[in-house]
Amino acid sequence: MRTTDNNGGYKIADEEFIHKDNLIQIANKNLIELQKSNADLLVFPHSLGIYRDDVEKSTIFSIDEETITTYNLMGFVGCNNSQLTITSRFAKEDNKDYFLHYMLQKVFAINLLDFDQKSNKENIWDFLIYLFPYFLKKAYTQGMFKAYKRNEYNNANIKGTININRHIQKNIPFRGNIAYSTREHSYDNDITQLIRHTIEFIKVHPFGKGVLTKDNETREIVQKFIFVTDATFSKSQRNKIIAKNLKSFAHPYFFEYKILQKICLQILRREKLSYGKDDNKIYGLLFDGAWLWEEYLNTILKDKFIHPENKTGKHKHYLFEGNKQSIYPDFISKDKPFIVGDAKYIPLDKQGSYNENSERAVSIYYKTLAYMYRFNSTRGFLIYPTKNQDNRYEELKIQDTDGVLKKIGLAIPHKQENFKKFTCNINVNELNLISKI
Repeated sequence: MRTTDNNGGYKIADEEFIHKDNLIQIANKNLIELQKSNADLLVFPHSLGIYRDDVEKSTIFSIDEETITTYNLMGFVGCNNSQLTITSRFAKEDNKDYFLHYMLQKVFAINLLDFDQKSNKENIWDFLIYLFPYFLKKAYTQGMFKAYKRNEYNNANIKGTININRHIQKNIPFRGNIAYSTREHSYDNDITQLIRHTIEFIKVHPFGKGVLTKDNETREIVQKFIFVTDATFSKSQRNKIIAKNLKSFAHPYFFEYKILQKICLQILRREKLSYGKDDNKIYGLLFDGAWLWEEYLNTILKDKFIHPENKTGKHKHYLFEGNKQSIYPDFISKDKPFIVGDAKYIPLDKQGSYNENSERAVSIYYKTLAYMYRFNSTRGFLIYPTKNQDNRYEELKIQDTDGVLKKIGLAIPHKQENFKKFTCNINVNELNLISKI
């Protein structure tokens, strides 16, 4: 089955009702609840709930007797033999989702210019191949992963536990050697072997060309993992290595390797996951549109605006004196007088399901207005994506004050011939937006 994000209610076709029982197991549950019991469900951002980003409260979709209603999550999710693909609402009629690919390219600094050469039925799992270098580099900032490994030796330099049975087998008659085993820290371990198998898989993947060689840093890191695993690497051991990594690990220092391990497992196991061989297990790859939209906007606004990060505490501000109640506006201008802004992925134009006079609409404005008051600012903005041909600009003057809140709709090209044309047109819209803030 296939639908879009924020679909306002997709009517289930007669031939699709056979999937309803499976999809009910996913519907109306928040992401934290689903991820706790389904390790094969991978969601970006992966730090759900840790930083009060409310992503963990998101529901993938809700379902009733006849309709499936989606929200901000995009990607692919399945249970048993039922699969639901959720594209962005700006995807082409032939299901090429240029907008989602473009945001991924900007946020994760990856190159997708060959997107049009791919099949229309490109598997959502292929996104992970593009993301692999980003998380590989992020993990490597903590150094090469090191873990204890049991090694077997048979020599005269005994420094571990003697293995009597192996000693009898190998050293009778006695020639001076002792069979023993040691537990040593090693760079060649189950995690690095998993990464090596993923590297070898990507090398031969039809869409993987250039992914591992796109920049010098990626090439160097890939070569380092090949070097430390070369002595024991064997393609025939792939399933054994996967099995050893199925249990997630917790490490006080190498915590960035946890998400990399998960991505590697998804890449190597995707055929098994895509066909749902484990009964009633939920699997998938999802991107939170609100998070992705905010991070994408930061790539085009970063020269003029600061993007406070609740994940790192960078550019943290406080609402009250005495450093009480930390706040993280989406965007705040680098120069005074301050301008504050908020990223909104939901459709805020008349073409969407948004009602300007609803209680929900008022609550959308509250946060930005509060930040304007906090920074003594008379200028604020909301930026949302729109299907309009051109950017939309609307000024809302705040009653009995000098304050002005701008609603800005960034026009997302959605009927482009190819990805290159899409990129050129949206770049023009981005420059226009920057000049009008």
